[in-house]
Amino acid sequence: MSAKAIDIFCGAGGLTFGLQKAGIPVVLGVDLDPACEYPYTSNTGAKFLSEDVAKVSKDTLLKKYGNSKYKILVGCAPCQPFSTYTQGLKIRDSRWSLLRAFSELAIQLAPDVISMENVTQLARHRVYKDFLKDLKKAGYHVSESKVRCVQYGVPQTRKRLVVLASKHGPIDLIKPTHSADDKRLTVRHAIRNLEHVRAGWQSKKDKLHCAAGLAAKNFKRLCASNPGGTWKDWKLQLRADCHRKKSGAHYGGVYGRMEWDRPAPTITTQCYGFGSGRFGHPEQNRALTLREAAILQTFPRSYKFIPPREEASFRGVGRLIGNAVPVKLGRAIGKTILAHLSEVQARG
Repeated sequence: MSAKAIDIFCGAGGLTFGLQKAGIPVVLGVDLDPACEYPYTSNTGAKFLSEDVAKVSKDTLLKKYGNSKYKILVGCAPCQPFSTYTQGLKIRDSRWSLLRAFSELAIQLAPDVISMENVTQLARHRVYKDFLKDLKKAGYHVSESKVRCVQYGVPQTRKRLVVLASKHGPIDLIKPTHSADDKRLTVRHAIRNLEHVRAGWQSKKDKLHCAAGLAAKNFKRLCASNPGGTWKDWKLQLRADCHRKKSGAHYGGVYGRMEWDRPAPTITTQCYGFGSGRFGHPEQNRALTLREAAILQTFPRSYKFIPPREEASFRGVGRLIGNAVPVKLGRAIGKTILAHLSEVQARG
């Protein structure tokens, strides 16, 4: 089948890599962050354009599609403005306009299939509703799915919103490929065989298998933490001042250990920090390493995030990993699009 895809807000390449695994060639990734270029091109082989999506021209993208019969446009606008971490804030940020810019580019380009993935909280916002309205007005058949990523092979409790739109008829995300109790979708299955490392240490075999250091008090807190437990299990003197107050008593989603035989929590850009979520290793007294976080995002263990001679930055690589579309969710989106276009082609 003659079909090609372009990935807008491509990041480190999770969605592109997943589409390729499904059998869809991706000819270009677009992202304003230059740090994305190395992981994107090194792992996917696709071209990379460092550009603001609001400034990308339709003609530039059309040239990349060449004479492909079917054109596919996918994207995942940065989700920070819409996430649960920012819902209580009044955000005045250009990021609010990124989805609108993607929508305008998609309408101008008029590809055969469009897909957009984001946090489920996006569905509450006017910018999202306008996006769907614009797609339907342009003649697209549109579907929305609120997805539990674990049902598509991602060992996380992550939930995402997937939009699919086609010029050629109804299109719906393929049925779940895994049951929620699949033992392959656990922290144990994902990272059990990785080398043991201590807090503040780095593997000699893999520079991304490195764990952030821990302050003395946080080390004591982690040692006192039970898998699946909360800071409420600690003695009073170990608790943070905010958690000793009534107003902080319900914030149980930080300073926690993961459980071996359950999926991981949602991997975020701060996944390497013990105090940033439930990112404590189930057994070792440290937080997740960058490599473990990437594997839980279903990147292969060999996925490259930094050049060979560069040292890993927790903040920089953590951002690339946490912002990525899980590879296996990308593969499910790709399989959906490919199956749909095969039906379209069969109809003639």
